[in-house]
This record gives sequence, C-alpha cells and structure tokens, in this order.
Amino acid sequence: MVGRIYHIGLTVFDLDRSIAFYRDILGLKFQGEIFMEDEETDKMFRKENCKARVAYLNGSKALEAPPIELIQFVDSKIHKEQSDLFTTSISEVCFYTDDIDSVYKTLIENHVECLSEPQYFDFRADGFGESRAFYFRDPDGIILEMMQPL
Repeated sequence: MVGRIYHIGLTVFDLDRSIAFYRDILGLKFQGEIFMEDEETDKMFRKENCKARVAYLNGSKALEAPPIELIQFVDSKIHKEQSDLFTTSISEVCFYTDDIDSVYKTLIENHVECLSEPQYFDFRADGFGESRAFYFRDPDGIILEMMQPL
C-alpha cells in the first residue's frame, strides 16, 4: 500500500538561509521553490490564511533518494524548540557520503555544530555492516546525520 518516501519535510525559520546551508555547505542541488496559499493550503496545514514558501533540494537523481523539503511559513509565528535525539519525533535525517572526513572538515570550517567527530560502528553481526557516522545541526538546530558505509 505505501511506496517509497516521496520527500522529507523540515520546517525552517529562514528559507533563504536554509537553502544556502543545504546547497552551499552540504552540496545538495536546488530543485525549485513553490508558494502555497488558498483554501487547500489552509485545510492541509489546518491554519486559516496559511502561506508557505517551500523549497526542494536533493543530493541524488536516484528514485530511492527523496528530496529534502524546506518549509517556511509566511506571517506565522514559528515555535522554535531545541531538537534532541531523546524526544519522540523525527530524531534526525541521515545523509550518505563517500568521504566522511572531508564532509566533517567542511562543516567544521563553516562553523557548523557537530555533536561528535565521525565514529566507527560495526554491526556486521546484526547483518548491517560497518559504517562511520556523526550528528550535526542545521541553522535551525535540526539534527542531521552524516554516514559513510564501509
């Protein structure tokens, strides 16, 4: 009944700042932006006079790789709370890389908050293989993960 993931939506405070982060620092390709308003938008978001700028970015053209959807609500107060890994919600969005050390260095050089250095994990006994990974935050404090399968 349910197919692949179509996109992963993140509510952001400043769409232009977030586009710059995901495009210029993480290297995702900007796919485009839409503006949502009118009755359908009000019903979907369950908010009267709702307006939203929505941008899509992706790091792959593969069908299995869903884009990141960045949503900035216009003229609406955003409740900004610090995300953490121990609250029921989407805890993080994980990105794939072939060179985790290079990505980590780029993030540090761009003053991106990294929660640790890349860590090694061995889950071969569980059938998942080996990888290196670390968590970091986007400009709104949303937790992201970078992973390099080995």
